[in-house]
Amino acid sequence: MTPSTNRRVWIERVVMLVSAVFLLTVPWTVPMLINSFWVSVIAEILIWSLFAASTNLLFGYVGLLSFGQALFFGFGMYGVGIGIDHLGLSFWPAFGLGIFASMAMALIAGIFAVRLTWHYFAIITVVFSLIFYFLAVSMKWLTGGDDGINFVLPPTFSFGSAQWSFADPNFQYFFILATVAICFYLMHLVIGSSLGKAFMAVRENDVRASLVGLNVYLVRLTAFVMAGFLAGVAGALFAFFGRYASASYMFYHVSGEGLVWTIVGGAGTLFGPVVGTTLFIIIREVVSTHWEHHSLIVGVLAILAVILAPKGIVGLWRDGLDRITAPRMDRPAPAKLRIES
Repeated sequence: MTPSTNRRVWIERVVMLVSAVFLLTVPWTVPMLINSFWVSVIAEILIWSLFAASTNLLFGYVGLLSFGQALFFGFGMYGVGIGIDHLGLSFWPAFGLGIFASMAMALIAGIFAVRLTWHYFAIITVVFSLIFYFLAVSMKWLTGGDDGINFVLPPTFSFGSAQWSFADPNFQYFFILATVAICFYLMHLVIGSSLGKAFMAVRENDVRASLVGLNVYLVRLTAFVMAGFLAGVAGALFAFFGRYASASYMFYHVSGEGLVWTIVGGAGTLFGPVVGTTLFIIIREVVSTHWEHHSLIVGVLAILAVILAPKGIVGLWRDGLDRITAPRMDRPAPAKLRIES
């Protein structure tokens, strides 16, 4: 790495450390500085950041534009809701059922979807999402239809007479934080592995990737199932967070939101989805209390971000740091005005 890149990495690590300290102290610092309501908002940001990360894995690292991630998010929600309300499962089996259902659905959909690319891939993911959305709405006996499923939270841990559950706001926040952090760390390991290099090779040129021996279909299918896992974990967490499961979260507009958060934050970067999700949810919470058409502001900001920062906010941040931290001799000299006689 160049000296400027080393400086940028060092600065980013400091920012990550400060962010980690802040996240670990949210239940105490945020109520003192703002309002305890924002602790729940930050927990929701973490969940939706994980959902956006599933979109980022496909679009940013494999080059597949998916509008079907809401399907796997919804399967994660319904796995938890049906498991607790209909099957009488406790916390961990219901959590596992939600994740398994999402990955199984991702495998089934991926077998057909990853054979296609570009807009064909986007269309088939929308079709899958719509099919199961309408099925969820019509199968009221199982899914609750438009009303969804409400359930009572089982305890997460039990030790003798002591119990820990999402009924405790602090426990709920730290459980969500720990789960999301583990998922992002696993994604970091995958991106840095040979599998991650295969993802990026397929993204850059799938023909050349196949010529060097990569099974492009299998690589894309693996990424698709992994993205389904991330979306499923996010959906299961959101079900526990809201104590319900609803078919409305399976509609493709939810996938569109995740895609916008990813592009604005920085597709192809690990924490780009976190930045984009944080920005738009904070705007939603602040502006919606004063103006009902807050979506217009979100749309304008998304357009400006795409025009002014094609690499997203994280890409803009890194380019700016590289310019600031570059040695003076590496910086381009200012143009001199020549006056001809």
